[in-house]
Amino acid sequence: MRVLFAGLSEKSHLYTMVPLAWALVTAGHDVLMANSPSLTPVATAAGLVAAPVGNDHTLHTDMAGSRDSQDNEVANWSRLGRGQVDWADLRARYEISVPWGFARYNDPVMDDMVALARDWRPDLVIRDPIAYAGAVAARACGAAQARLLWCADVYGQARRTFVELARDVPEAERTDPLAEWIDKRAAPYGVSCDEELLNGQFTIDTLPPSLRPPSDLEQLSMRYVPYNGAAVQWDWLREKPRQPRVCVTLGRTNTEAYGGDYVPLDDILTALGALDVDVVAALMPEQAEQLGELPPNVRAVSGIALNTLLPSCAAVVHHGGWGSFSTALVNGVPQLALSTNVADQELRGRSLEKAGAGILVHHSDVDPGQVLVHTRMLLEEPSFAAAARRLRDEATAMPSPHALVGRLERLAAGR
Repeated sequence: MRVLFAGLSEKSHLYTMVPLAWALVTAGHDVLMANSPSLTPVATAAGLVAAPVGNDHTLHTDMAGSRDSQDNEVANWSRLGRGQVDWADLRARYEISVPWGFARYNDPVMDDMVALARDWRPDLVIRDPIAYAGAVAARACGAAQARLLWCADVYGQARRTFVELARDVPEAERTDPLAEWIDKRAAPYGVSCDEELLNGQFTIDTLPPSLRPPSDLEQLSMRYVPYNGAAVQWDWLREKPRQPRVCVTLGRTNTEAYGGDYVPLDDILTALGALDVDVVAALMPEQAEQLGELPPNVRAVSGIALNTLLPSCAAVVHHGGWGSFSTALVNGVPQLALSTNVADQELRGRSLEKAGAGILVHHSDVDPGQVLVHTRMLLEEPSFAAAARRLRDEATAMPSPHALVGRLERLAAGR
């Protein structure tokens, strides 16, 4: 069959799609990675066929100029389940999020995405949960469509809450900013919005079931397989650490999109120097260049893939991003997340805490001395490592991308 991956224009989101795309390719299917032009080299570097569509968004420019937007309550989708929000609040959230987020990601690529789908005729579209252009393209060409999550399904949860609460609102007062935007944007293609278009016909979820929010959508579990781009197994990674190893990583997105990290990296690394451990700071060159003199047991490295480093680690300190969180999870590493509340990061962090496998600290409350205390807890209290191993076992018991291919074939054919 032909499978079109419709991504969001963010590198980390495309990385989440690569393992499943390759599983489909190796099973003999034709795969195209449709995304904005700036991500063409990212897709081709993964050995996949890129299909550039539309234009690049300009969100990063605005993000860098408004760093506090990550902590705006509108950006936090973690507390939008039953009993946590009312309909008016959710409607107001959509009124802001649609023009300032969803539309700015999707409008620049939608026309070309639909044209590509109508020309190439995929049997299945696998899309980012907020890549609604992919959903419209699937409907316009008659393809089945699935969401592949890079997060806990907070967007699906919010939509379910919105629909349920709307039943109690007088019909004359009901408005739906998300559906109204899609109806207007998709009308030239004969497509209108409904809940199946928004939520997909099924959802591929790599989060272990015990960490997921409630859902009544059709879910397919798939094991998270880390993909970090270029990766090298350096000599020192093949040697067993002489003392416990702690990884510190703050990812790429905050530096690339928001103009810098949200926590004092230099001070944190200095504080961790007080531990009898091997601290490895996996950083971008731009992050490493800002560091001062480091303690003897702390080293900063650039160009290292987390899936090569974390198997040797006893704990990880990170920024709460999906890739860092999931790579640590499948390697059974206790986590300290120093996070903003954007998207699902609060929900995932609290779920990890509830499972006993980590600690969440909002970035505004980060104190280097407290980071030292929390890291020592992760290392010295056996319950954290035991809980992290339980989650690892749950995650790795889920079907691999390869094992999921046959199910996708049947579902696409049935739709």
